[in-house]
Amino acid sequence: MTTLFIGDLHLSADHSYITDAFFRFLDTQAKKAEALYILGDLFEVWLGDDVAEPFAENVASKLRAASRYTKIYYINGNRDFLLSYQYAKRAGMTILPEHHTLSLYDIPTVILHGDTLCTLDESYQKFRKFRNNSFVRWLYFSFPSAIRRSIAQRIRNKSKKSNQGKSQAIMDVEPSAVKSLMKSTQTQRMIHGHTHRPGFNDVAEGKKRIVVGDWYEEGSVLEVNREGISLTTLPF
Repeated sequence: MTTLFIGDLHLSADHSYITDAFFRFLDTQAKKAEALYILGDLFEVWLGDDVAEPFAENVASKLRAASRYTKIYYINGNRDFLLSYQYAKRAGMTILPEHHTLSLYDIPTVILHGDTLCTLDESYQKFRKFRNNSFVRWLYFSFPSAIRRSIAQRIRNKSKKSNQGKSQAIMDVEPSAVKSLMKSTQTQRMIHGHTHRPGFNDVAEGKKRIVVGDWYEEGSVLEVNREGISLTTLPF
């Protein structure tokens, strides 16, 4: 059997070709897998489970159909950090904590979205702490969908402007954060997304860090089984 990992699809009603490719993936490759792990940013933006658009409900329907054949797990990303248990239930997904450990074919592995490793990006980490505040979340959910959308757009615009002035090193994972998490979780392998830099990276002492790619120009799927591990692409 094979376990699959994907992330950073950034689905939206404006880019149907990405959604179509994802649906084909669910109907074919995903149905043959033992499990599918979605490592965050499934959606470009998420306003809340209670105001999910028809587009998102269609995605939930497709995911739920696939979940009859394959176990589907989800870790929140930085774009859809508000996606919660109501939508996950409709989609047949199980939400995991931001850092999740598992024995992946006898190899201790930690999986995550990846944004928590970008510790040099201090402005983002401050915002992350702010958005996770329980009062801030309560206040946000008290607003109607139109105001939530306006808030999300302003945050996104500010983020784009801010990122233009940041170096690639600041926006990438910080090596000491990677080593620290792997040490605390006692794992030999790390799998994450977020940075949009797919590939295999050596850490230390034979440990590996693997990054799944985004779905902007083509799909990216990490396949893991007892025979090995491979990172493949899906042309749109």
